[in-house]
Amino acid sequence: MPGSLPAAADYAALLPWFVVAVVPLLILFVDLFFRDAGPLRRAVAVGLAFVGLVVAGALAAEQYGHDYAAFRGAFVQGGFSIVFSEIAIVATIATLLLSIGIGRSDQVAGTTALLLWSTSGAMLMAGAANLLIVFLGLELLSLALYCLCAISSRPAARESALKYLILSSVASGFLLYGSALLFGATGSVAFSALAAAPVTPLLAVGSGLFLVGVAFKLSLVPFHAWTPDVYEGAPLPVTAFMSVVTKAGVLAVLARFAYAALPSQHAAALLAPIWVLAALSMLIGNLGALAQTDMKRLLAYSGIAQVGYIVAAFAGTTAFGLRYAILYLAGYTAMNIGAFAVVALMSRDGDAVVALPRFAGLAYRRPWLAAAMTFFLIGLAGLPPTIGFTGKILILAATVGAGYAWLAGVLILGTAISAYVYFKIVRVMFARVDAAHVRDERSTNALPWLAVTVCAIVTFALGLIPFTPSNVLPLVK
Repeated sequence: MPGSLPAAADYAALLPWFVVAVVPLLILFVDLFFRDAGPLRRAVAVGLAFVGLVVAGALAAEQYGHDYAAFRGAFVQGGFSIVFSEIAIVATIATLLLSIGIGRSDQVAGTTALLLWSTSGAMLMAGAANLLIVFLGLELLSLALYCLCAISSRPAARESALKYLILSSVASGFLLYGSALLFGATGSVAFSALAAAPVTPLLAVGSGLFLVGVAFKLSLVPFHAWTPDVYEGAPLPVTAFMSVVTKAGVLAVLARFAYAALPSQHAAALLAPIWVLAALSMLIGNLGALAQTDMKRLLAYSGIAQVGYIVAAFAGTTAFGLRYAILYLAGYTAMNIGAFAVVALMSRDGDAVVALPRFAGLAYRRPWLAAAMTFFLIGLAGLPPTIGFTGKILILAATVGAGYAWLAGVLILGTAISAYVYFKIVRVMFARVDAAHVRDERSTNALPWLAVTVCAIVTFALGLIPFTPSNVLPLVK
């Protein structure tokens, strides 16, 4: 009824999000009582964040299988939103393992709170079913990241944050202007109204501007230039977080927009430019990685290519394509976070730039670490027995089955180029060098080993058993 109050089920649908959004307030409050306790202060802040994320993950899992359109369809609870939210939660937990709090002891409560608020933005985007909730989630995700990128005292970190602020704001402007045009074309901000609307020039232009904003946030070529610079300058845990959680939130928006919001008879034409951008990303991302010697920049270009693979799975907007995209996103989360965990173990300072020469002879100095890194790189290159291989095979099947054989061909070519990129690192790790010429720095934090172990297990297990929940089609009402 018009004017009626939201039901209890509406608030229940957002309960996991409420937990992730409210726990930061508790962290900031508790931190007031630990002004003089350095290590304890850090442990309490991160411990509360761990508990909050685990509780939110459990609450979200309990809701699986119970689809519900909350707040008059503004937020849709279902298998789709839950899977993306779980990926964001798991990636945030792994980020905390890499860092055990970002920044000095007096900054940890604030940075941890920002990290969780950014995660809550991604979770909000995962369930968003109207344009206003998409923008709200996107800004909640981004505003916290502007601060986190600049938390280090290094000048490169401040430069990174400024670049991200300016270019991300431009992307938000495109998305917001496109949303305004879509509202003008339909008279509603709901995705369900878009799906039922006739295609007019206003709707087509609005869809194009909206997708430009999405492409900026996903770092799809040619909107990718900011990514390597921002990744290099940001603290290492923040870079790892951005490489997965930002992509998960924006991919959820793209999938819901492509699958459920656009008029089905015209979706192929409106989405055609996105498939071209995915193809360019697969090629240019891997080609750009060839010349990189800094690991964060290399993984940034790798991420550009990897998101191209995921977007390619959406081509044709088939149910299998969406399932395989989600499967590959889960695998990419494990492989990429695992690789960043290895990089974190190679540095005393989590903010430090870890250059490729530091990996020279790693197989003889730290064989287990070299073996783990090799396994993650094999996965990113798309070789068995990892989810990288299985996921790409399934994406190829989906793209060819949807009639996009040319996109599958580009994926194969991009994968071939990436093999040289990743095996360049492997060759360096297994080369014999004089130990006196290598900086063998070691992290004092042992918890990244836990992230390495879990990520390696997930990468292997998903490769053998590519499990994807069936209830993942996006709903808009």
